[in-house]
Amino acid sequence: MNRVLAHTGAQYPIIQAPMGWIARSQLASAVSNAGGIGIIETSSGETEVCKAEILKMKEITDKPFGVNLPIMFLRDDAMLKFVCESGVKFVTTSAGSPAKFVGPLKAAGIVVYHAVPTVDAAVKCVAAGVDGLVVEGAEGGGFKNPEEVSTLVLLQAIRAKVDVPLVAAGGICDGRGMAAAFALGAEAVQMGTRFVSSAESPVHENYKNKIVASKETGTYVLNKKATPCIRALKSGRMDEIYAEGRMPADIFSGIRDVYFGGNMEAAPALAGETVGLIDSIKTAKEIIDETVAEFFAIAGRMGGLANGHTFG
Repeated sequence: MNRVLAHTGAQYPIIQAPMGWIARSQLASAVSNAGGIGIIETSSGETEVCKAEILKMKEITDKPFGVNLPIMFLRDDAMLKFVCESGVKFVTTSAGSPAKFVGPLKAAGIVVYHAVPTVDAAVKCVAAGVDGLVVEGAEGGGFKNPEEVSTLVLLQAIRAKVDVPLVAAGGICDGRGMAAAFALGAEAVQMGTRFVSSAESPVHENYKNKIVASKETGTYVLNKKATPCIRALKSGRMDEIYAEGRMPADIFSGIRDVYFGGNMEAAPALAGETVGLIDSIKTAKEIIDETVAEFFAIAGRMGGLANGHTFG
């Protein structure tokens, strides 16, 4: 039995990443209704809006969904308390130690997975009592560990140390990536950039089209010598920041102008290296159905090789 499916009750082990302002009910419900696991973000800091989005999910879908709690970005325990009382059954935590969150969440009957970028963090989180881990490789978009480790290596290294369910995140947008992740020990995948560029994503068409048009070299890792380190789409302004090596403190002040106004120079447009693999805008259902079909086709072919003791 796939442990992520057992923990979430979803049809498919495909999780939508919790992108700030983007991962709300419009997108999350589309992912959940297609058989995946939609996630509502709280990293935007808009506590009341996020609470309303969680409640809205219960009105527009009867499928499983989850909530992300980014520990360092929560001003107080209001969101934690709300989630514990909301009836939500699956939570991912990130950006900090989950130690103080695990107890209250599990006491409320909630399954907790924590996002980790290193083996050391993974071991500590399992010791703290999390039920599973989201393994975040350097290929992914958004906030990153400046010491880059690929999903390919990180999955293997963490699987060698822990036995909890692993969700592979970073560099995955289709069935090929999902099959590779499962071969390395994952039991689910998390996709961000692929769903940002989906038909149901609330972001401006300029953002989606930039993802589709970008090559595999279309992103930068920025601010590696300061905090936060991020991966974002290349642009004129990002070229300058990359050359300087540091981001200004107010760099994210225009993020909503990027997301919803389509001004791709207003702030970093967070995205992962999978921009080089995405060539069209598709619905969440198309993305999930095609990913699952491709995964099983590859798994079947690999099973045939194993049964025949042949390499091709």
